[in-house]
Amino acid sequence: QVQLVESGGGLVQAGGSLRLSCVASGRTFRRYAMGWFRQAPGKEHEFVAAINWSGGNTAYADSSKGRFTISRDNAKNTVYLQVNSLQPEDTAVYYCAAGRGRDTLRARRYEYDYWGQGTQVTVSS
Repeated sequence: QVQLVESGGGLVQAGGSLRLSCVASGRTFRRYAMGWFRQAPGKEHEFVAAINWSGGNTAYADSSKGRFTISRDNAKNTVYLQVNSLQPEDTAVYYCAAGRGRDTLRARRYEYDYWGQGTQVTVSS
């Protein structure tokens, strides 16, 4: 099993940037596919980005491509989400997720096994 703790959220003005971090504890972090999702008030979970075990492959939602960058540092048991050019519609709780098994890119909630508590990102106009 793995435990995930997100951090790095906050309040920023439109056009600002943040770097979110997700620190994992537990076994075999290197063999977990990782992803970021977000949930705005009253909305369903939305896929943001995914990365495979080695970090060599990534996938992004259309809304995040070109503005967001996912990366991982297995030596630090950490996955990052760099978020740039933030807009009010990016306001949400951002969740880190870990998936067991195959080294694949995963964009659906049910494909993940463990979740962090989330970190709040608020973007003002």
